[in-house]
This record gives sequence, structure tokens and C-alpha cells, in this order.
Amino acid sequence: MITLLVGTNRPQSRARIVAEFYATLLTELGAAYQFMDLMELPEDFLNVALYHNAGRHDDFNAFIAPLNQSDKLVIIAPEYNCSIPGALKSFIDALPYPGGIRGKKAALISLSSGGMGGALALSHLTDILFYLGTNVLPQRVRLPGISKHLSAEGKLSSPLFEQLLREQAEALLAW
Repeated sequence: MITLLVGTNRPQSRARIVAEFYATLLTELGAAYQFMDLMELPEDFLNVALYHNAGRHDDFNAFIAPLNQSDKLVIIAPEYNCSIPGALKSFIDALPYPGGIRGKKAALISLSSGGMGGALALSHLTDILFYLGTNVLPQRVRLPGISKHLSAEGKLSSPLFEQLLREQAEALLAW
């Protein structure tokens, strides 16, 4: 099972649109997947699921339980202020340690309105995942100028982006 992790809690995010496109690729490739969207995080998890309360927040524990069914993750992380969204970092910090996503395989995608496509966000996220013992697929995908490559209907309209995402999905399944 592959978990598609939408790495922001922003409503109607472009990361969710990319995750939905990735799901169509996985369906075409015959792979099972599930969504984990940070929009669905418990509202109070930041105050009561971290630090001395780790593992004691029933709603957060229920939210992360599907991760136990996955051996692979696809993390779609928009670039916020030259890094990953705070919601994604807090989510990762609230996971059980050690454990959580240790030993899992992760494919990373970043997106941004700027021309670098979230390169710094990918670098920061990769460092965090390495520290946690998560294996990162070398084919990390950056999607620069994402706003220009989404149709009015919210569909990905860049053949290059589609190719890069397909090649990554194939590599993830072969890994």
C-alpha cells in the first residue's frame, strides 16, 4: 500500500490536485494507494499531540493509523517560505519516535509558484526523513511555476510534469 500524503493543511491546495493526479497514475500502474491529507488533522493536535503527550491523542492516533498499512509514501510538499509547510513539520514531529515512518520508502514531490519548484523544501524534507530513518527515492520531482500548469478545472496541464511524475511512480513501484 502506498500513502499519498498531502503535505499542507491549506484548503483547496494545489498539492491535493497533484496528489489526485498521482493517484490516477498509480491506478493505471495497478498499485493500491490511500490518501492522507493534512487538512484532516485534528484541530488541536499541535497543542495536545506533541512532546509529553506523544501517543496519547486518540484522534491523532486514529489519523496516523493508516500509515501502518503502508510501506511506501509519496509526500507532496508545497514550498512555504523556502521550506516545507509548518503543518507537515508538526505532523512529522508528532509521529511516534522512533518508529512512525522509520524504514518506509518515500518519493518526494515539491511544488511552488516560483522557478525553483521547491528545491529548498525538498532539501529540508530529505534531511528530516534521513534523520528519521526513512529511505528517499532519488527521483525527487520539482514542479516550478505550478500555477501556470494547472487548468481552470484544476487539472495538471504540463506534459513534462506528467512525464516526471509517471517516471517517479514507476521507479517507486520497482523499488
